[in-house]
Amino acid sequence: MNYFHSKRITGTTVEAIRPKVEEALKSEGFGVLTEIDIKATMKKKLDKEYLPHLILGACNPVYADKVLSVEPTISTMLPCNVTLRQLESGEIEVAIIDPIAAMGSVGNKNLETHAGEVNEKLKRVLNAI
Repeated sequence: MNYFHSKRITGTTVEAIRPKVEEALKSEGFGVLTEIDIKATMKKKLDKEYLPHLILGACNPVYADKVLSVEPTISTMLPCNVTLRQLESGEIEVAIIDPIAAMGSVGNKNLETHAGEVNEKLKRVLNAI
């Protein structure tokens, strides 16, 4: 099962592509609520080297409200994660969660429409980068 969508970009860095990703998210009604810097965290906690790798927790409050109204414990699966990571090749991979795959595991048919709509918005984010 594929649980994410992704795009590889050449000729840029994680730092340089981040504002473009955030702008594309904003245009689809998402804001970034959280950030995890994998490279810094692994260095600090394990003294292990990683290439640049960020996890951005993106939220569209309209859709968060819709899914929470249907399934309150879905909060365990929010926000929608978007990752930006440098690959060994030097390319940058931007990956987003597939909400249909994630929420499909819950088994609540009432979530499907919302998950599908969020999935389309997130795919448009990838296409805009």
